[in-house]
Amino acid sequence: MKARVQKVFARLDPKPDALLLANSVDPHLDQSFFYLFDVPAGLFEGSVAIAHPDGELDVISSPLEAETAFEAAKADPHSHVEVVNRDESDPVLKKKLQGVGSVGLNFKELTHDWYVRLEKLLPETRWVDASVGIRNARVTKEPGEIERLRKAAQIGSEVGREIPSLLKTGITELELSAQMEYRMNLHGASGRSFATIVAFGPHGAEPHYQPGDYRLKPGQSIVCDFGAIHRRYVSDITRSFHFGPRDDEMKAVHETVEAAQSAALAAIRPGVPARDVHLAAEAVINASRWKGRLTHGVGHSIGLAVHDGWGYGPKTEELVEEGMAFTVEPGIYLPGKGGVRIEDDIVVTKNGYEFLTTAPRSYLEVPA
Repeated sequence: MKARVQKVFARLDPKPDALLLANSVDPHLDQSFFYLFDVPAGLFEGSVAIAHPDGELDVISSPLEAETAFEAAKADPHSHVEVVNRDESDPVLKKKLQGVGSVGLNFKELTHDWYVRLEKLLPETRWVDASVGIRNARVTKEPGEIERLRKAAQIGSEVGREIPSLLKTGITELELSAQMEYRMNLHGASGRSFATIVAFGPHGAEPHYQPGDYRLKPGQSIVCDFGAIHRRYVSDITRSFHFGPRDDEMKAVHETVEAAQSAALAAIRPGVPARDVHLAAEAVINASRWKGRLTHGVGHSIGLAVHDGWGYGPKTEELVEEGMAFTVEPGIYLPGKGGVRIEDDIVVTKNGYEFLTTAPRSYLEVPA
């Protein structure tokens, strides 16, 4: 954990005298708390992590996670845990930060309630927005993080292979999403990365569709976007299928999206502007008869969150870096008819990239 703390401080500008990460109640939990305090389970509602430039980490935890917290700290001599009830933590927090001139906060995740509380508790403290530096530290992964991402991707890939066997006339979008989530758990997931998307027929034209009781009919295309959690790290995979009699247009759409993804993947290597990855996919789609039907950025970082603080599109200025883990997910969306999206998770290597997700991505017609 010391190395992660120092990695974050190295990216902070200006550098504060300490860094404070505070959780509210679920779902308002700062995943960067779990980045610094690498604990595999527990909500840690109301808990606080105070990081110091020398790599030391103080954690104020509630009794609900005491055993888990102490176990995690036992493995790292630079982490120190103090357990107090949430309504009794202010004096402990004040003592640890008394006299500290400037404290970095993760403005993008800190609740307003916490900020007001801190202002009242430490009125002389100068607060610094540390959110950009924290994001920049998290966007490149260390080997242990990549292994967790790989396991989460493996679980998603197994379910991706099983989806065709689950398709049948009359199944609802919600029924299929429930079966997918159940199978992720069977394969070892501790939960889903996000609300599973299952979209039949025309609903596939909406990228962030919410599944309902719509029933599958022969001749429809299907978009399934889902992900698994493994030891807090997530996967994000999308596969598109066609059910029953062939639709020549949707087959061609799928092949175009597959070609767009291949073009994007070919552009990935350290030092390349991230926008070039997006533009490579967009060029393939815009050269087809579906010009303009890619309606979103081609990818985003993955890690402790499914949208892990960084995404790329046609105007992104950041460069691709070795150790980044992100999605590559071009799509074509035809309102009133359907859509196709193919999404994979990759990690950037010294000379290119490595797939984390491995489920087949080619066009597949599932018999009705």
